[in-house]
Amino acid sequence: MEKMANSSSSHVFPSLTPALAHRAEVLENPLQTYLLGIIISICGNVLISISLNIQKYAHVRQAQRGSKPYYTSAMWWCGVVLMGVGELGNFAAYGFAPASLIAPLGCVSVIASAIISVVFLKETLCASDIVGGTLAITGTYVLVTFAPHTSTHITAHLVQYYAISWHFLLYLFIEIVIFCLLLYLYKRRNMKHIVIVMLLVALLASLTVISVKAVSGMITESIKGQLQLIYPIFYVMFVVMVASCAFQIKFLNQAMKMFDATEVVPINFVFFTASAILAGIVFYQEFEGLALLNIGMFLFGCLLSFVGVFLIARNRPKIKQQDRNFIAMNKIPGRRHTDKVQPEAKTTTYGSLAAKLMCNRSGQTDDS
Repeated sequence: MEKMANSSSSHVFPSLTPALAHRAEVLENPLQTYLLGIIISICGNVLISISLNIQKYAHVRQAQRGSKPYYTSAMWWCGVVLMGVGELGNFAAYGFAPASLIAPLGCVSVIASAIISVVFLKETLCASDIVGGTLAITGTYVLVTFAPHTSTHITAHLVQYYAISWHFLLYLFIEIVIFCLLLYLYKRRNMKHIVIVMLLVALLASLTVISVKAVSGMITESIKGQLQLIYPIFYVMFVVMVASCAFQIKFLNQAMKMFDATEVVPINFVFFTASAILAGIVFYQEFEGLALLNIGMFLFGCLLSFVGVFLIARNRPKIKQQDRNFIAMNKIPGRRHTDKVQPEAKTTTYGSLAAKLMCNRSGQTDDS
């Protein structure tokens, strides 16, 4: 009777069972599962880089032809499909390997994209590209070697236990406070600094990584025969995943509008990776029992990857290029009503180089 009571109480209150008991139940063939997650993540990131370059090539070709919109191109849709497959691979990889390892492997996408751009899109190869690629590859090898090799099977009981742990609740509280402060500076104080926007993205990405790993892990366990979709925690994590992804994409798009891609890409990679590693440490306790040497070498590998990505992204062609000889309408000196400066549409100078010169001349005359 006493044994039955203990088992029933453990079933009714799964979140109160010790974490070590959960880990003893869920560990099985950790090395094979760990390697499978790495392979899936690498393949997914390579597919993403291929898809981005296919879409870029489709945009260039449609711009040269100037006939139809880019979304009518079969090549562009092929790139979109490949990106979906790659993102699906990354999603699945979180169910097999630690989040602190899958996130840094995103540098594989940057390396592969640089190689494809040089080989197929005929972009210029610089010495810093070679150095950056070498550092990124070396860093990837180091962090894979020294990353946590334990592969925990994510169950609803385990996720529920971690979600109410004091260290995660403290981490969540601090993250919410920082997020609200940054949002206040960004929206109310109108501080449009790239670090502020990227920190907003990174804080959301931390929740995204936690929820994605939870949802992916529970789906994986359900496919294996242990149904996890009947637990409310699965749907809670699914809602968190969708909401955090949506707002993360929103802020990231705003950053791409305000800043150049060569600035956004490396900063986003560094901040996203750091937030993912921290989320894995705090929520899933992935560094528990890991030797100090492994932790130090893992962080060193991440640092090499960060430097490599910065060197690669620094020489990518800039998207935002403005004509230095053009004076913006709201910057013309001596003009309060700038709507009077634009030439009439019926004149022969409308939209031509002469119209630009007229604006410059009128500004100089009024200023003098």
